[in-house]
Amino acid sequence: MEINTGGFMIPLGPGSEQVMAIVNVTPDSFFTGSRRQSDAEIASAVEAAVRDGAGIIDLGGYSSRPGAADIPADEELRRLENGFRAARGIAGAACPVSVDTFRANVVARLYEEFGAFIVNDISAGELDPEMMATVGRLGLPYIAMHMRGTPRTMSALTDYPAETGGVTGEVLRYFVRKTAEARAAGIKDLILDPGFGFAKTAEQNFELLGGMDTLAVFGLPVLAGLSRKRMIWKTLGVTPEEALNGTSVLNWEALRQGASILRVHDVREAVETVRLFRTYMKNKSS
Repeated sequence: MEINTGGFMIPLGPGSEQVMAIVNVTPDSFFTGSRRQSDAEIASAVEAAVRDGAGIIDLGGYSSRPGAADIPADEELRRLENGFRAARGIAGAACPVSVDTFRANVVARLYEEFGAFIVNDISAGELDPEMMATVGRLGLPYIAMHMRGTPRTMSALTDYPAETGGVTGEVLRYFVRKTAEARAAGIKDLILDPGFGFAKTAEQNFELLGGMDTLAVFGLPVLAGLSRKRMIWKTLGVTPEEALNGTSVLNWEALRQGASILRVHDVREAVETVRLFRTYMKNKSS
């Protein structure tokens, strides 16, 4: 599998797993170590991610942590423009940029200024009905994530009845609908994100991780965003700052379950996990 980002082809799938580096240009992301605001901080984070082996730089200008405050589109755009300049200046075309936003007008304005990038939408078009049409019109790759509600309300929306397949069954049904909507909008390069930590309890996140391989039925790349999330640090009785080891363990399982992209705060450790996993898969007994 490959996705096309402005003529730059990114291989995905077994043996071509990618690490996506989180670069938050926000003051309020849940993991304090990921917050970057000044131009120097953003540039340093991008430079380190590229050096450590990131295949994609993911820029976020709007915190989606539970209970996060809303910010105007113009402020989100201002943050992302600063991040984009730094990322393009350092990474260039060799490391594609992804933009974590749910707003179609932000996508359109960034495209006018910087050209093609990957759109990473936490709501899969639910928070902006113009998003999929905009992405399809511009010919951009699209990451559709499962979530209920908004970052401010999602923590209360975690009812997934066992009789309908629990959280895994809900995510599968959601992507049946969302893949159809994306294709109807003209989106050619589509990636699915089951949305760990979004409208799911810690226990439901583990249930979903254990059933993530069922997403293979769509024949599309799958992104796993487990990095330093509550399901790790709550289970271990630690803080997000102490959750790197747990992240690496669950990233291995995500790869085993078929993930093509690991979205992470800690690039070097994730790259090492991918390298070890590939070597293991190549040499393990059948």
